[in-house]
Amino acid sequence: MASRTMANLPSGFGICSTLPDILYLPELVFGGLVWILVACTLVVPHNPQGWVMFVSVFCFVMTFIWMVVFACGTHHNKASWAAADLLYHGIAAFFYLSASVALAKVTLDLSGKQGNSTTTEQRNYKLDVSAVVFSYVATLLYFVHTILSAIRWKSF
Repeated sequence: MASRTMANLPSGFGICSTLPDILYLPELVFGGLVWILVACTLVVPHNPQGWVMFVSVFCFVMTFIWMVVFACGTHHNKASWAAADLLYHGIAAFFYLSASVALAKVTLDLSGKQGNSTTTEQRNYKLDVSAVVFSYVATLLYFVHTILSAIRWKSF
């Protein structure tokens, strides 16, 4: 019978030096940038932009709470927390992907109107383009975190 080593969920400053937990900070940075950039633009049309705002704020707040829970060691190194980590980051990756696609569609629709637009409209367009890029980066970070969390969960 082969012995298996049990994975450890990090706590304290260990979250700053282990994969996938080191991704918390970049997720917060890029998610915060999406939130800020979309909030700085004129929110038209409301529905897709509202979804992008919901996803960026929800994921920012939840990722911060999740990071604090891990940093404080509240998980007590239980496998259920590893599964919850996998589930949360999978949902966050899916939410960010849907928000990124919606934001890209809105931004592409705005690109056709750039020929005779005002300075404010051009600024909003550039902010939206930046938000799209950062939104896809956040999607990638959450997706990689999901994959690495799945690997860690399988080792429990």
